[in-house]
Amino acid sequence: MFELKKIFSSFLMPLPALLIIGCLGLLILWFTRKKILASVLLTTSILGIFVLSFQPVSTQLLLPLERQYTAFLPPEKPLDFVMVLGNGHVVDDQIPPTAELSRAALMRLSEGIRIYRMYPGAKLILSGYAGGSEVSHARMLAKVALSLGVHKTDIMLLEKARDTWEEARQAAVFVGTGQMALVTSASHMPRAMNEFKAAGLTPTPAPTNYLAHDAAGQVWNKYMPKALYLEQSERYWYEQLGLWWQKLRDNVISKEQQAHNTPKLEPKEILQNVSDKVTDMTK
Repeated sequence: MFELKKIFSSFLMPLPALLIIGCLGLLILWFTRKKILASVLLTTSILGIFVLSFQPVSTQLLLPLERQYTAFLPPEKPLDFVMVLGNGHVVDDQIPPTAELSRAALMRLSEGIRIYRMYPGAKLILSGYAGGSEVSHARMLAKVALSLGVHKTDIMLLEKARDTWEEARQAAVFVGTGQMALVTSASHMPRAMNEFKAAGLTPTPAPTNYLAHDAAGQVWNKYMPKALYLEQSERYWYEQLGLWWQKLRDNVISKEQQAHNTPKLEPKEILQNVSDKVTDMTK
């Protein structure tokens, strides 16, 4: 189900969808006499990519989503945990550890470490499964965190969480009533907060990795189509699909069924040999 959801959602993203429409238009143009239909499909494909790569459009789509939560505001009570949600990585021994993380993952981790250092005694929770790699994303985050001076005894790993729904429910196993800051990309924060609140947690939001900004520098940068702005449009659509799926899932699947499908993990199972695993990454 998880893999099917990821594959299906990939084809619903703007760039793949518009390219498929364009290829369909070419096939119709080449092999049929339906020139008008082919023209409509090709025009839709080209104009769609152009419009979504246009800063005034992409920024207006993404900016409201990213600004739903303000930057981290220290809560009245001290924090016990700072949780950094996973994103992506590669395994390549020929590049520095920081370069092995995706841009979003590195920005999330740096913000998490910044907040963690504000609260002596807090624990840093790093999450993310392997996703086809031989090393889990949580361990890759830990590798970079160690290189940036975080002590290994302050690191907790969630290596079995595949998405935000599982991250929230696994974190709830051992966070309990503790105070926690939740670090993720600004566009992902609304969906993440929904999941963590549904799991019984009330984290302090700490959004980072902002992509949309009104100020775009020089005028020609603002009104020239760019891959950077297409990324903003895709990020908006990705999170919008996620929010719609979240509502549909919660309306269709009862809380009892969701609880039944939640992986049953004990705190000892989640945190077992964390220090040893992190140490192994530095050898």
